[in-house]
This record gives sequence, C-alpha cells and structure tokens, in this order.
Amino acid sequence: MELDERKMKILQAVVRNYLETGEPVGSRTISKYTDLNLSSATIRNEMADLEDLGYIVQPHTSAGRVPTDKGYRFYVDCMLADKEKEVEDMKEMLLQKSDKLDDMLKEAAKVLATNTNYATMISSPRYHQNKLKFLQLSRVDADHLLAVIVTEGNVIKNHIIPMCEELDDETLLKLNLLINTNLNGLSVEEINLAMIAALKKQAGIHSDIVGNVLDAVSDAIHADEDLEIYTSGTNNILKYPELSDKERAGELIHAFEEKRPLTELALDSLANESTGIQVYIGNESPIESLRDCSVVTATYELEDGIRGTIGIVGPKRMDYDKVVGTLKKLRDQLDDLYKKG
Repeated sequence: MELDERKMKILQAVVRNYLETGEPVGSRTISKYTDLNLSSATIRNEMADLEDLGYIVQPHTSAGRVPTDKGYRFYVDCMLADKEKEVEDMKEMLLQKSDKLDDMLKEAAKVLATNTNYATMISSPRYHQNKLKFLQLSRVDADHLLAVIVTEGNVIKNHIIPMCEELDDETLLKLNLLINTNLNGLSVEEINLAMIAALKKQAGIHSDIVGNVLDAVSDAIHADEDLEIYTSGTNNILKYPELSDKERAGELIHAFEEKRPLTELALDSLANESTGIQVYIGNESPIESLRDCSVVTATYELEDGIRGTIGIVGPKRMDYDKVVGTLKKLRDQLDDLYKKG
C-alpha cells in the first residue's frame, strides 16, 4: 500500500523525533511536528494504520510509537531521494550558470584589453567567508562514506570518508542529524575546538568519522583549486619599448601563460577586505615577475560574498585615469550581467 501525504508526514515526524530523543513518540508530540493541523485523535488513527502496515510499533500499552526497520527504510529512501534531487537540480543550474559566467568573463577580459591596450586578467569568483549550507552522508560500500558538502553559493564538493566498520541506517541518520544540526550556517572559523570536541563526544565510537567529515568540510570551504584566470591582450606588452626587451617580455608573457603568478595576485586582492581599486607601481607589486610594470586591480562582487579580481598590467606610464575609470565601469556592470544571465 502506497502511503498518502498525511501518513508520510506523520511517519517522517515519528522517525525524526525518535532519532533526536530516543523516546517513543506520541500523537501530541507529532501534532507539533507536522503542518497538517490535525487533531491528536486523527493522528492516533493514522499512527494505528502505520502500525498495521508495519512502519511503526508500540513498545508497550499506552506508550508512543517507535519506527520499525521498514519505517527507517522508508525514511532513508525518501530523505536520500529528496537530497539527491536537490543536489542534481543544483548541479544542473550551476553548470548552466557556470558556462554563462565563463563566457562572460572571457569576453570581459577581451573587451578590457581592447579598450585599454594593456594586458588584462579576470579571476573566477570565490565565496568570501564561506559557510556550510548542508551536508549529506551516504554509504558507498562497507568501508567508505560519501560526504556531499554544499556551501554558500550552492557550491558542491564530494569527499570519500573511510570507515573502520559499516554503519547501519539508524547510525548514519543520527550522524547526518548531528552534523547538520550543529554545523549548518557556520564558517570554518566558527567551528572551534570546543564544538569539535562536543560533536566527537556525542558521536561516541564514531568520533573518528566525525573528525574526517570536519576535515572534509574545512577542505571544501577553503578550496582554491577551482580559481580560474581568464587573460587577454598579452601581446599588448610588446607595444611598449620598456617592456619589450627579450628578458622582461619573456617573464611577463610566461606569467600570463603559466597563470600561477596571476592566481597569487587575485588571491592577494581578494584577501583585502576592501572592494576598491588597488594600484601597484613597480616594486609595490606583490608579484616578483610584475615589478617592472604597473598593476591595477579591482574586486568585483556578483552577489553577497561572491567575489573575484579584475587586473590590468601595463607600463609604469600607463593612462591611470582611463584604466581606473574602465575598471570601475566593468566592475559595476558585471553584477547586472551575471543576474541577467
């Protein structure tokens, strides 16, 4: 017999409450957990039907109900299906938006190089002061868990967590509830040692798994490996005699081709809390290979906390007024273009 929406919500409420308290769940408690606005008598009737169907059981007369294995299985299957759909929907949306954003940033770098006649770079956005949105643990096999970590901006990271022994459904659900209840909405800086110790204590014999999950969360929030750098106008460097000798031009072109120095420049710019314009002249540049040049950077912000870097590299005699004005204009336009995309 397929459960109707009312029975499904009541069963899910019974399981959630039992996982949290470990105590049999009564109809009065369930009335607080559902949005059905049902009387306790109606809920009792529905719980009796769920008991007849084998989803819950009454441990002894006049007590509340507890889930059976069949009830746990239904809850787990529904939860995983909902989370998998949510994650898949997010991935599809993010892939579409990511492709549009890549194209937009590549085109912006080209336009910037054409308008200024200098070399230009734009970094992909990072999530400043990133926080955990939710985490889903599921079994891969007897020795491994998959941790799907969703952070602010709906960035999804997958991590494999080793296990010493296979976890049953109830334990896995309890770990999911424990971690999400305590960590959702927190940044890495807010997850302190006292909180970690308390979580490990609550996890008991599974404290090692919680420790590995916390490491995975930290890695996901701090990950820099996805920072893309889009460049254009590298050959513009050769138009300026003071930069066109073989050694200097070679260093600059290598920096734009290899991109690691530009990544360092972007990260240095993003580490600055200010979203204003930064001008580095000669030796003021934080990047050794760019110290024969002037570098002007600006931090753009697409949404709250989603930030990236725009940079222009040219000779020390660059047209600063034009460069700063162009950067300000592009920075202001990026947010509108992103939202329209």
